[in-house]
Amino acid sequence: MDSQKDYVLRTVEERGIRFVQLWFTDVLGIPKAFSITPAELENALEEGMTFDGSAIDGFSRVQESDVLAVPDPKTFQLLPYLSGEAPVARVVCDIFNLDGTPFEGDPRHVLRRALDQAHDQGFSFYVAPELEYFYFDQAATAAGHVPVPLDNGSYFELMGNNQATALRRETVLMLEEMGIPVEYSQHEDAPSQHEIDLRYTDAMTMADTVMLVRVVVKEMAARQGMLATFMPKPLSGVQGSGMHTHMSLFDGDTNAFYDDSDEYHLSEVARQFIAGVLHHASEITAITNQWVNSYKRLIISQEDQPLIEAPVYVSWAQNNRSALVRVPPIKKGKRDSTRIEYRSPDPGTNPYLAWAVVLSAGLAGIRGRYELPKEASANIHHMSAQERLAEGIKPLPSSLAEALDAMETSELVAGTLGEHVFEWFLRNKRAEWGAYKSQVTPFELRRYLEAL
Repeated sequence: MDSQKDYVLRTVEERGIRFVQLWFTDVLGIPKAFSITPAELENALEEGMTFDGSAIDGFSRVQESDVLAVPDPKTFQLLPYLSGEAPVARVVCDIFNLDGTPFEGDPRHVLRRALDQAHDQGFSFYVAPELEYFYFDQAATAAGHVPVPLDNGSYFELMGNNQATALRRETVLMLEEMGIPVEYSQHEDAPSQHEIDLRYTDAMTMADTVMLVRVVVKEMAARQGMLATFMPKPLSGVQGSGMHTHMSLFDGDTNAFYDDSDEYHLSEVARQFIAGVLHHASEITAITNQWVNSYKRLIISQEDQPLIEAPVYVSWAQNNRSALVRVPPIKKGKRDSTRIEYRSPDPGTNPYLAWAVVLSAGLAGIRGRYELPKEASANIHHMSAQERLAEGIKPLPSSLAEALDAMETSELVAGTLGEHVFEWFLRNKRAEWGAYKSQVTPFELRRYLEAL
C-alpha cells in the first residue's frame, strides 16, 4: 500500500495536478466528491479527511454526523475530460467512523463484505456490465418535457446521427485514455440509445469504474450541448436501458463456472449459483432496479405494442434473451469465458449494492446446494400465462412497491446490506413510491379529464 501511496504523490507532483477529487457514493449510487489541493494529499492518504456525513443521503444522522473519507490509492486516476489550466485527478474513498471502524452506510463496504464472503468460500467475483444510455438534445429537452432524440437509429446502426455517433466515439477514446478498457460500443435498439460494454474485471474495481464512466458519459455530452441519461425508461413505446451484467466466479486462476463434461459447460458451482440468483431474484430486484421508472422498463408487452425485451420472468436459458439469466455460449478453447448474464439490472442502479446482493444470492445457492430449475428454451414472452404457470415461471415484481415488499421480508438482502443501509433504503424508497402515487399524470388527464 505504501508503494501505491508513493506512486500517487509522485504522479501528482510530476503531472502538476492542482486538485484531487475525493470520490464516494451515497446509498442510491449518486456520486459525491470534495476537492483537496496537493498540499493536503499526503495527510489524506495517511489519516483520511473528515466531512459532515449528515448532508449525504443514507449516511449519518445530524447527532452523529462526522465521518472519515480514506482514499484508496489503487483507484487514483487523472481526469483529462476536465481539461484546463488546472489538471485534476480523482481517488475513490472508503468511509469510516471517526473511531476507525467501517461506516455502515458506505456502499463500498457493503460490496466488500459480500466479496469477503465469496473469498471465505474460495472464490473471487468478476463482472462485465453493458451500459445502455440515451442522448437527447439538451436545449429541446427541458425538465418535465418529452425528451427529443438525436437520431432514429436502431441496433448496430452504422450511420445514425453523426453528432451522437461521434460523441460516443470520443467518449470511448476518453475512457481508453483514462485506462478504462472498452470491449464494445454500438447504437442500441431505440432512437438515440447507445451502449458501452466494459471489459471483465473484479467487481470492486468495476463498481468504481461504472461510477466514473457514468460521469464521463454525461460530462462529454454536456460539452456539446447534449444530455446523456442513464434513466431506465425515458421514452414510451421503445426499449429502455439496461445494465446486463456478465459474471463469473474464479477459484484462483480457474473459472469455477466451467465443466467440460456438461452440455452447457456449466459446473455444479455455476448451476447452484444460477439457482440461488433465481430463487432470490424477486427479493433483490428493489436493489438492482431501484427507481419508480425502472419498472416502466420491466413490463410485459401487450399484443398491440412492440416487443419489449427486458426480462420480466424468473428463468434461465443458454441462448434465450427473454430469460432473466442467460448462459452465453463460449468460443472453442475459451473456458475462462464461461459466465452467466444477469439481465434485469438497469444503469441507474448503485453498482456496489447491486452486485453485492446478486453475489450473495448466488453464494447462498452454492452453500444451500440449490437445484437449478428446468431451462426455459422457448421465448417466454410468447408463452401464455397457463404455459408459464405449468413451467413454474414466475414474474419479477412489476412495481417498486412490489419489489420493496419482497425485499422487506428478505433475510438475505438484510444481511447483505446491513441494518443501516437496509432500513434507510426501505424508508427512502417507500417515500419515493408515495410521492409518485400522489402525482396526477398527463396520461390520466388525457384519458379521464373530459371523459369522466
